[in-house]
Amino acid sequence: MVIHRTPMAEAVRAAYRAGQEDETLEPLVRVDGDGQPVGCIQEGDYVVFYDLRGEREIELSAALVERDFPHFSRSLHTVHLVTMIEYHPRLDARVAFPPLGPVRDTLCETVSKAGLQQLKIAESEKAIHIGYFLNGKSQQAFPGEERIIIPSPHGMGFTEMPPEMRASAVADATIEAVRDPRYALVIVNLCNVDVIGHIENRDAIRIAIETVDTQTGRIVQAAQAAGMTTLLTADHGTVECWYYPDGTVDTGHTTSPVPLIAIDPELGQNFQLRPGGALTDVAPTVLHLLGLSRPAVMTGHNLIPTLPPASSGGRTPRNRRVLLVILDGWGIGNGDAGDLITQAHPPVMNHLLAAWPHTQLEASGLAVGLPAGTVGNSEAGHLHLGAGRVVPSDRVRINQALEDGSFYRNEAFRWAMRGAKRDGTRLHLLGIVSFYSSHGSVDHLLALLRMARQEGVPQVYIHAMLGRRGERPESGAVYIEQVEREMARLGLGQVATVIGRFWSLDREGHWDRIEKTYRMLVEGRGFPVGS
Repeated sequence: MVIHRTPMAEAVRAAYRAGQEDETLEPLVRVDGDGQPVGCIQEGDYVVFYDLRGEREIELSAALVERDFPHFSRSLHTVHLVTMIEYHPRLDARVAFPPLGPVRDTLCETVSKAGLQQLKIAESEKAIHIGYFLNGKSQQAFPGEERIIIPSPHGMGFTEMPPEMRASAVADATIEAVRDPRYALVIVNLCNVDVIGHIENRDAIRIAIETVDTQTGRIVQAAQAAGMTTLLTADHGTVECWYYPDGTVDTGHTTSPVPLIAIDPELGQNFQLRPGGALTDVAPTVLHLLGLSRPAVMTGHNLIPTLPPASSGGRTPRNRRVLLVILDGWGIGNGDAGDLITQAHPPVMNHLLAAWPHTQLEASGLAVGLPAGTVGNSEAGHLHLGAGRVVPSDRVRINQALEDGSFYRNEAFRWAMRGAKRDGTRLHLLGIVSFYSSHGSVDHLLALLRMARQEGVPQVYIHAMLGRRGERPESGAVYIEQVEREMARLGLGQVATVIGRFWSLDREGHWDRIEKTYRMLVEGRGFPVGS
């Protein structure tokens, strides 16, 4: 039996022993016997960036291919890039699985077409979610749509994020907005639980939960004073299921349902919410409250089938105003020791659940266009909150292509692989190495390796990003070992670099992080790893 060494996996494990972790892992670079880096991206090379989602992949992609790149100096002028999905329409790249087009007739587009004003408020951590995803994967704001984005705080490392974040500033902006009668619809995202929930720090998570609970109380109180109907929900679960069955910590998303609470002082308890709903039912419910017809493509259901008649002098549907509060990552757990939301005893949410009509919504798997049993995420969550119907995810499309074999005939992949073979250059496979990440799957990477072997590509290098979200502790080394063993079996390729996703997958213009990744990829800067 031949035993193949896995040098990069061993190097990752050594980094763990030195106190590092997957998310912020410092760059590791494979070197030859002379200590020179192998597998650097060179002039004219072909790169397949196989990640999904795309919003965190734009900056690094731009650093590789953008002609007039202003953020730091670069040595490369020509890199041929293929992306798994479209990261940005103006990015100079071929796209393996082009978009099917924006999702039309969403909640926000319907409100806009009705001539009503709407305002969205969030921290910069979730700006793309209340914009691009909530608008059906459309970059542009609709007529009558305004946005307030509060800059999120950032330290030198991911774990330095203060658990309070900027929730009080988000609440301040929301309170001011609900007092402004111009806005028929206000949508706000409080992101602390999701963001801090990805850190293995129970005390910080407790503070995040308490912060969201307190600021939610302020927002709801202001909305009640302004006579505004409030729908309180979430996009997916996170910290309500904080332990794996073996007792290790799960810092990822969950398959839990999320709450929906309807708060309207005028209606009081004189109505009920339909049970058995999903995130796709929120948009039709908001439109019903606003007195707007649901577009025919919205297959979600209104969760308030009948509204009691307005009291004398009360609001009609056409002058009712709605506040939609998205508590990012706030799932419904079972109340055990791993349900950190229940363990925090949030007084505001507990009071609202006791005082107002509420139900539970599905926020994962098939209900939000993901494979069955898949955990929810902020992208699918916000997309389905706005779309009002199920939108198949890119992961589903790609998995179907793997099943029917069309993945291995994809023209964009073929272009890169045959180009590298023809030109005598290198093929680089770049992306997250994970099973659970919403950014991509190790299965897709392994499929690309097998395709490169079939196409006879002579030089293939892997540039791996690691992250702990949704993974067991130190799982990154397990995936790197899996990849290295498959390459040994195929007789093709090397893992050239490994780095934590904190340095590579940014979406807020932290160009120092992207430069760190670029220098690793192109110049081989990092901790050297020999064979």
